[in-house]
Formats: sequence, C-alpha cells, structure tokens
Amino acid sequence: MCRFLAWVGQPRYLDELVLEQEQSLVIQSRNALIGKTPINADGFGMAWYSDRHSPCFYKDTNPAWSDANLKQLAHHTRSSLFLAHVRASTGTATSRNNCHPFGVGKWSFMHNGQVGGHDLIRQELDAMIPAELYEHRMGATESEAIFLLALGEGLESDRVGAMARAVARVEALSKRRGSAPYLRFAACWSDGNRIFAARYASDRYAPSLHYRTCKSGVIISSEPLDANCHDWFEVNPDTAIETEGSVVKVHDFVPARLGVEEEVA
Repeated sequence: MCRFLAWVGQPRYLDELVLEQEQSLVIQSRNALIGKTPINADGFGMAWYSDRHSPCFYKDTNPAWSDANLKQLAHHTRSSLFLAHVRASTGTATSRNNCHPFGVGKWSFMHNGQVGGHDLIRQELDAMIPAELYEHRMGATESEAIFLLALGEGLESDRVGAMARAVARVEALSKRRGSAPYLRFAACWSDGNRIFAARYASDRYAPSLHYRTCKSGVIISSEPLDANCHDWFEVNPDTAIETEGSVVKVHDFVPARLGVEEEVA
C-alpha cells in the first residue's frame, strides 16, 4: 500500500506538509501509523499547479527520506494546490513510470490500494483503456489504468461518477478473472481547481483516508499529520469528497451498485 496527501487553498510551501509535520508524508514513508505497510520506500512523487494549464511533476525511485532534491524542491516551491505520494509496491516494478501522481493534461491522480490478481488480468485491464488515451500509459500499475479508464468514462464533466464507473469496471474484471481481495481503493485526483478523493473496497478493508479543513484551505491525507485527531475527519468507506474553497462536499461512492459487467472474451 501507499501514503499520500494533498492541499488546496492559500499558497503554501510544499515542505510544510511533506516534511515539517509531526506525522509528515516523509515520516509516513518510513513509519506509517495506519495501514498494513509501515514502510513506503518504492519511490515517491509530487504534482503541483502554478500559472500553467497542466501541473508540474517531480518523481524518483529513491525512498522519500533519502532524496536531497525533494527537500530542496519542497522548501522552495509554493502552490495553492499540490499532491504528494510515497509508494509501497503491490507487485509492479520500482520505476519512475510507476510512481504517482499520474497526469494527463490538467488532471493529476494518485492511489493507495490494490486490484486482486493484477498479474492475471493485466493484459485485459490494458485493453479496457480507450485507444485515444493509451499513449499516456507510461507504467504498469493498476492505479494508472484506473485513472485512464476514468478519463475515458468522462472525468472532465463527471468528476466523481466517472471515477466510480472506472472502479466498477476494474472490480468486475477482478471478480471474474482475478482474485480476492478484488479491489481496495483510496484515491485523490484534481483538475487544478478542486481536489476529489474517494474511499472504497470490495471487502471491509478500505484504505484509510482523512481530511482537515481550516480558513486557509483543506488537507487530504492517508492519515492525520499531527496528534490533534479531533481536528481531522475520517472519510467513510463508500464515500467521495470534493473541495470547493475551504468547504468539503460529500458524495456517495459505491461502484458495486453500478452493476457493471465486462464482456467475456
């Protein structure tokens, strides 16, 4: 599994959340307190938005705690919306192309979870990606495939529904050809203006997801960044959230109800 965080609000330096918190993302990379994997050392990545249409990405395969460039970039880069991720591989190689966040145009996406039997369904999963989006398939993770499927499902106009349909299609494929646990999903995605996040699982072990609001913005994180737990809200399973300013809107996110079935080859 993995750990991630995101910020939207008044511009702030990336290192304020990535490095400087009591339970910052870099600390989580070597000592996560929530979840099954305390060490997340299979690469890291950041995506931040400025005045350009698309975000800027920085990724590397080193553990986050050992990368001096990460410290320099995070210390000198300020943004009103950014995503950051530390990776613990569930089977695919440790490579830059497999590091999150992923991006297409103005969109960025990162994921914590797994698809059961990915090694058994990988070819079929790739075949589900629309041809016009396949040029953006840089790595081999199920996470990137879900993102591209969501774009194909209409993420541009249906920010939550398209992701739910993509997850439903992947879950259906795993149930038919893969293995249990069929799908565990906590993810965060952005169009550069708002952040969306969701939590879901085929079983009762949905990956953790939390958020905190303040006057200057919203933090979304796999786990609280400090001990003030009363200031943090846990996102319930089968739920998606959407930021609008410093307000968080809540949506249902239940892909299993969509009844998606993939054709049998």
